[in-house]
Amino acid sequence: MRLFVPVQIGLQLYTLREECARNLVETLSKVAELGYRGVEFAGFYGCSAVEVSRMLQEFNLHPIASHVSIDDLRQRLPEVLEFHREIGCDYIVCPWVGPQLFRDGNRARALIGELEEIGKTVGQRGMRFGYHNHAFELENRLDGEIALDALYRRTEASAVLAELDLYWIRRAGEDELAYLRRYAGRIPVVHLKDMAEDGFFAEVGTGVMDLDGIFAVGNTSGVQWYVVEQDECRHHSSLESVKISMEQLKERGWV
Repeated sequence: MRLFVPVQIGLQLYTLREECARNLVETLSKVAELGYRGVEFAGFYGCSAVEVSRMLQEFNLHPIASHVSIDDLRQRLPEVLEFHREIGCDYIVCPWVGPQLFRDGNRARALIGELEEIGKTVGQRGMRFGYHNHAFELENRLDGEIALDALYRRTEASAVLAELDLYWIRRAGEDELAYLRRYAGRIPVVHLKDMAEDGFFAEVGTGVMDLDGIFAVGNTSGVQWYVVEQDECRHHSSLESVKISMEQLKERGWV
C-alpha cells in the first residue's frame, strides 16, 4: 500500500483552448470548481494583465507557468516578462519549436544557445525559464546524443529548466520515470498526461501511464506541480475530459 502524499494539480489551459477563446473568465471559474489549484496559460485571449490577475484572485487559482511562443520570446521578451510579472507568473516556458530544427545539427546547436540566452535574460528579471518537450526532441540525435538530453546538458540548469511532458517521452519510446530521475532538481513542473492503448491521448487515470510511479518518483525529484493536459479529446468534450482526470486523481487519493 502506498503512502498518501497529496500533490499540487494544475491544468494546462491549452486543453480548454476553445472554451478560453469564447470566455476566459467563465472557463477559469469552471476549472476552479473542478478542484484544480493552478493553471498554466497558453495565451491570454486578448485580456489585459490587470484582467487576468483579477480572474486569478477571484477564483483562487495560482498562475503556475505560461507557454510563450519562440517568436514572442525572440521579438517581445521585455513585454512578455512585464505582462507575466503583473499577473504573478514567474515561470515562462518555450512550448514548441519546429521539429526540423532538431534534424540539422547546426540549427539545433544555435537554438540551444539561443534558449540559454533567453533563460539568462528571464533570470535577470527574477523569473524562471524552461523548455517543454514533444517526441521529436527524443527521436533525433545531436552529436550522437538524444537531442533533449543535449539541450539540457549544454545549458545551465539555472537558465533552462525542464518541463517534462511525460506522455511525449513515452510516445518517443523512452522511460518517463528515468527522465524524472535524470533531471531531479530541474523539473518544478511536469505535464501529466495519460495514453490510451492505441497511443492516443486519454484522460488521466484511464490509460496505461503508471501514475503511482510518476508521483513517487516526481515527489522525490523536486516536482512542485503536476499539470494535467490533454491535447485532443476523443470521447468527451474537453471540459468533461478535464473533469474525468480530476475525478480519477481524487479517487486514487492524489488530491
